[in-house]
Amino acid sequence: MVLMDKTKQTLIKRLKIIEGQVRGLQNMLSDDKYCINIITQTSAVKQALSRVEDALMENHLNTCVVDQVRKGEQDMAVDEILKVYRLKRK
Repeated sequence: MVLMDKTKQTLIKRLKIIEGQVRGLQNMLSDDKYCINIITQTSAVKQALSRVEDALMENHLNTCVVDQVRKGEQDMAVDEILKVYRLKRK
């Protein structure tokens, strides 16, 4: 995988924030916080992970897929995109 240093650092920072959010969720459960507040936080974690996925996909399309198409490997590029698309639909 080819990630530009800036993109990689941004994604690592986002994942560390998500890690903190998940620890916060554990504490909320341990502390018997209000269910709706916990659900609100789980939704925030899912959205944050989705943004990480989107950034990775954008990077993949701009680097790996473009490279595959230039090399005449369109079928592999299409297969990978469809695989990710199907994963996102689950």
